[in-house]
Amino acid sequence: MRALVRIVVLILTITVNAQEFSGKAIYKTHRKTNIKIGGEQSRMTPEMEKQLQERMKKMFQKTFVLNFNRTESTYKEDVKLSSPAPQAGSGGIMVMSIGGGGGFDILYKNMKEQRFSNKTDLMGKLFLVKDSLRAYDWKMTGETKNIGKYTCYKATYEREEENITMSVEDGEMKEITKKEKVVTTAWYTPEVPISNGPKNYDGLPGLILEINDGDLTIVCTEIILNPKDTIEIKEPVKGKQVDSETFEKISREKSKEMMERFRSKRGDGNGIQIRIGG
Repeated sequence: MRALVRIVVLILTITVNAQEFSGKAIYKTHRKTNIKIGGEQSRMTPEMEKQLQERMKKMFQKTFVLNFNRTESTYKEDVKLSSPAPQAGSGGIMVMSIGGGGGFDILYKNMKEQRFSNKTDLMGKLFLVKDSLRAYDWKMTGETKNIGKYTCYKATYEREEENITMSVEDGEMKEITKKEKVVTTAWYTPEVPISNGPKNYDGLPGLILEINDGDLTIVCTEIILNPKDTIEIKEPVKGKQVDSETFEKISREKSKEMMERFRSKRGDGNGIQIRIGG
């Protein structure tokens, strides 16, 4: 009888521990940028170009925190640890970013219901993008490596992606659409048994610790499992609700508006084209 009680208690303990499983993962991100100086009369010197490269590099060096339990997560930038936003400098160099509003953005994922809610700022307007999670057709490669103390396994996902480059050259705005084959490489660890990961990446039998996706790289630097302080995961509710397709259309229109304003302000016949891949 005592043995039976011990077994029942053990089962209940395992069940409770499974329900209470939670954690926090810290990720560092950076992104390669391609910069092209347009216009034959461009006045940008090599030193100015180098300055622009450095500012773009710092803009995409960010730190994010993934709070998670077995079925839900939130992914948010840790503004205190990220590189400061670049400011306009001498020579009229200005770096502009259209995408989210950094510390204001919260990506919530519900793995059980296969959906997400992304609260994001787009040029001063708050949106709540709600849609189904992407279905990744991951291919297991059998390769392994260690990331910190965790043994990780490699998986890849291949897709064709449409990239749009907008630029202002010699006072004219140009838009080029190009389809490219992109291979996403993920390294995940079954030692953290959740099918989740940074940003919108998930769907593997373990937490994703590293992502290489075109020009984007994300690497986990720290994992805290079952911390003493309770991890609260709340789904964002503020912002104009749209689906992913609608938000993508709005983003493209805002990009065009920004480039048009940039063109009208310059008016000097020169141009700068910045393509951010992925």
